[in-house]
Amino acid sequence: MKKSISIYLSLLALPLFYTACTSNKTPTATAVADNTSVAVEAATAKTPTPKAKEASAKIQWLTIEQAAARMEKEPRKMVIDVYTDWCGWCKKMDKETFTDSEVAELVNKHYYAVKLNAEGKEPITLKGQTFNFKTEYKAHELAVALLQGQMSFPTTVYLDEKMNMLAPVPGYLDADNFSKILRYFGENHHQSMNFQEYETQAK
Repeated sequence: MKKSISIYLSLLALPLFYTACTSNKTPTATAVADNTSVAVEAATAKTPTPKAKEASAKIQWLTIEQAAARMEKEPRKMVIDVYTDWCGWCKKMDKETFTDSEVAELVNKHYYAVKLNAEGKEPITLKGQTFNFKTEYKAHELAVALLQGQMSFPTTVYLDEKMNMLAPVPGYLDADNFSKILRYFGENHHQSMNFQEYETQAK
């Protein structure tokens, strides 16, 4: 039986670089799908970011519509990079984290990888529902829903094989910390333990 899961990354559990760009408007989020509400916290780390290992294989980025279509034939989890063009930390994650060889391998093995511009103007239709850019939010409805109204960039969002929410993880992540989260969801550790337990076991 599938359990309802509430995941908390405690302030001490993961030394994340919780550095992000934020939007001035914070709209109320609408649910993408019926799912468990997930609270994710991350700590500020002051250590320098290790240089990413150059990827021999690159992440195979898709649009969310392309990923949804592939899921119909081959179910797989989805990791969504929600970014904006003006966000410096998004560019840093593109340059240093997403080019890491281990990150690329884990993403391509376990996920469909999606890039979603939170301020994109094109309508997106998923499961018969169309999401549009909203001028009052200065953001796309789908980004608002995925980020649960917390408009912080970058945020990586994890969905299960049926496009139900697993967790939104806000802020810049270096390759090592991103890899831990990719394994946690990708290898289904989230089904039997919380992230702190996984971290303890993995050490």
